[in-house]
Amino acid sequence: MALKDKVAVITGSARGMGRAYVREFLKEGAKVVAIDLSWNPTGFSGDKDDTFYRELLARPNDVVTVTCDIGEPAQVQAAYDAAMQKFGTADILINNAGVRQRDLFPPTGRITTLQTKRSDWERMFGVTVFGAMDLTKLFIQPMIQKRRGSIVTTISSGAIHHSHGGAYMALRPNSREVPYQPAKAAILCAMFYLADEVKEHNVAVNVVIPGHTRTTGFDEQNAYRRATGAAGDPNRGRGPTPLVPEHMVPLVSFLAQQDAASGVTGKCFDVVTWNIEHGYGGVERWEDKEAEAGVEAVLQATGSRA
Repeated sequence: MALKDKVAVITGSARGMGRAYVREFLKEGAKVVAIDLSWNPTGFSGDKDDTFYRELLARPNDVVTVTCDIGEPAQVQAAYDAAMQKFGTADILINNAGVRQRDLFPPTGRITTLQTKRSDWERMFGVTVFGAMDLTKLFIQPMIQKRRGSIVTTISSGAIHHSHGGAYMALRPNSREVPYQPAKAAILCAMFYLADEVKEHNVAVNVVIPGHTRTTGFDEQNAYRRATGAAGDPNRGRGPTPLVPEHMVPLVSFLAQQDAASGVTGKCFDVVTWNIEHGYGGVERWEDKEAEAGVEAVLQATGSRA
């Protein structure tokens, strides 16, 4: 299923990985329904102006931009209605939007499970799980009718567990990312079940795990951790080498072109591993060489030093 003239619905489109997807899909000739909570620049690193938004507005035949809080069912329905009014169908859904840990607990995103409130869990699950499923159940309908389509959902590596001595353990239990990681684990499980359920309709459902990525607000978060020691952060803001959001594009583009008949469905892919195995390069190809300078700039601007 080539991307040309296909209709791709992408959530979290205004910045980061979503922005990278939108640009790639448009380059490949797709029509795009670009959904985000807000199209106004946040002012944080990676989102300083409205250049990208103006790029989309200049292509009214190819793009419809939709403002939508996917945690609100009425807004999700309105986003679906806007997409159908503009393009009449959907071939691809990229579930990219979600509440980040640092959105709930700024500036570091770190908190213990016992410190969280019920409202934190409700907001996180309301978007990452319930919102993504509401969107999926709507936009999958034209795919089922056409008996072809693809759904791709982004999670994080902490939602995956590994076996150690016969017992299953979290990959990063010290990351202090609750309720973010439990929500990602929930949507991963839901997508695995969905993949089996819609296989008969020839709709592919897959999940992707990004590498450590420099997204909007990354510089501010890591500058604060580095300057303060951010209690419980063993790296003090010096984690793995951050990658540019574009490292996601080759795999997501590939998955968007699959259907269930291709045999590529019900799978979870580590993006960095897939890129290496398919000749797109590893960290050295996709590392964000400006990340350290970005963190240092925030430290200088706030009068703090590492």
